[in-house]
Amino acid sequence: MIDISSEKSHKKLPLTEKIKRLIMITIGAILMAVALELFLVPNQILDGGIVGISIMFSHLLHLPLGLFIFVLNLPFFFLGYKQIGKSFAMSTVYGIMVLSIATAILHPVPAFIDEKFLVTIFGGAILGIGVGLVIRYGGSLDGSEILAILISSKSPFSVGEIVMVVNFFIFIAAGFVFTWESAMYSVIAYFIAFKAIDIVQLGLDESKSAWIISDQYEEIGDAITDRLGRGVTYLSGEGAYTGENKKIIFVVITRLEEYKLKDIINHFDDSAFVAIGNVSEVKGGRFKKRDIH
Repeated sequence: MIDISSEKSHKKLPLTEKIKRLIMITIGAILMAVALELFLVPNQILDGGIVGISIMFSHLLHLPLGLFIFVLNLPFFFLGYKQIGKSFAMSTVYGIMVLSIATAILHPVPAFIDEKFLVTIFGGAILGIGVGLVIRYGGSLDGSEILAILISSKSPFSVGEIVMVVNFFIFIAAGFVFTWESAMYSVIAYFIAFKAIDIVQLGLDESKSAWIISDQYEEIGDAITDRLGRGVTYLSGEGAYTGENKKIIFVVITRLEEYKLKDIINHFDDSAFVAIGNVSEVKGGRFKKRDIH
């Protein structure tokens, strides 16, 4: 007899992958603690979400920042346990614990710099890299996103819209708790962190997927292979209006190869239909670049 339940159960991660995930979440949480304690918090610049609220409470009540980060985040993970899953919840709680401990250890260390413009740039970038690493390896360091997921499931607003509104009020509150200058610097730091998260998530060597429809598909496909060293895939398609059968070229390239790809297409068919989009990750297949002869 076949055990159906065992077939449907999720495949467990290998031990090496679990260790790698643990290490990267640890590094990410420590980087965030460095950004907070050695750059942003000493200069009264804060992050958004629960961490931003924690910074304000820590300032007003003169209690350790790590205490508020841990205590204020925990309820959201218990509330959203079913929505985010066991693995994500455990990774997140671990990340929050590392972040809280690291902020306590780094708190006595004096700030690296006190020039607010430099603090905003470097603090925001380090913060974003740290958060991005944690997200990339299956965790989170802020419960506000989980709160947004819970609210969005029962409202017409998206997770992004809810997070934006929450952070808007947090930065307004920061203007009263600290100064309006600090609040404005905080918005800039948050934006820099947001972009740094994207870079960590997508990678510097961002890949792109291209879909090309042309009657000269064979010539274009051969040229892409010869001049770019990339393998192509031919897909079959049918025009909804004309009913004609068409061949579609699919290829994954790096962003540095985009211009050359367009040059190849225009050489054979300047009226070809081309759609190019960003790809956050490429695994398997034959994406590795071939030698160009």
